Amino acid sequence: MNQEMNGVEDQKHQQQQQQQQKHEDQMMNRVNGVHHNYDDKIDYVFKVVVIGDSAVGKTQVLSRFAKNEFCFDSKSTIGVEFQTRTVSIQSKGVKAQIWDTAGQERYRAVTSAYYRGALGAMLVYDITKRQTFDHVARWVEELRAHADSSIVIMLIGNKADLVDSRAVPTEDAVEFAERQGLFFSETSALSGHNVESAFFKLLEEIFNMVSRKTLLVDSGANGNHTTETNNGLLKGLKIDVISGPDFEVSEMKKLSSCSC
Repeated sequence: MNQEMNGVEDQKHQQQQQQQQKHEDQMMNRVNGVHHNYDDKIDYVFKVVVIGDSAVGKTQVLSRFAKNEFCFDSKSTIGVEFQTRTVSIQSKGVKAQIWDTAGQERYRAVTSAYYRGALGAMLVYDITKRQTFDHVARWVEELRAHADSSIVIMLIGNKADLVDSRAVPTEDAVEFAERQGLFFSETSALSGHNVESAFFKLLEEIFNMVSRKTLLVDSGANGNHTTETNNGLLKGLKIDVISGPDFEVSEMKKLSSCSC
């Protein structure tokens, strides 16, 4: 009897391992933004990485978007974790697979491997800590060294609810975003302010980028020629600024991009 029970348990364990392996294989096959018919309701899967210094609120921003939650007892991320959320963009099912990376120096070598295959990035700094903004340029450099040249980047100034503790003027971030060709938004993971709109803007731009690339491939196959920039995107791309609470601009301000 015991042998039979052990055999059943072993069989269940093997089935669980096979299901887990299938899930992992599907996950890795889908990070390139192409659907592989695992779920008829999903047309695209976009891999997005969330990067920035430690303790700027990366995990909280992601948790607010993925689960509409905020944890007051959050601890530093160790290594890499990811969450998902499926949204509709232009009547297409888009699954955002968002990788939350550790900001500590000792994990930098580990997380660099996870940039591969990423179509978008959320680069987060803390508006109350100037040093986290000063490090943004280094994060952009590292991202562009490891990720695809056409990756869409959204700069996020988090903790916008702490107005009295602000150490990074919104204008400084806007200037940097304009110079680097990034999208920009100030968010509050605590209140949820601008988190949804920032993620949706990033996913919409990834969707547009993927659509443009598909169009270019189709045009090339038909013998048509379309003017491109060096990174494969159509010329004339603009960046949007999603305004913070104390920055008097229109809701979506257009700035010219820089292909730096």
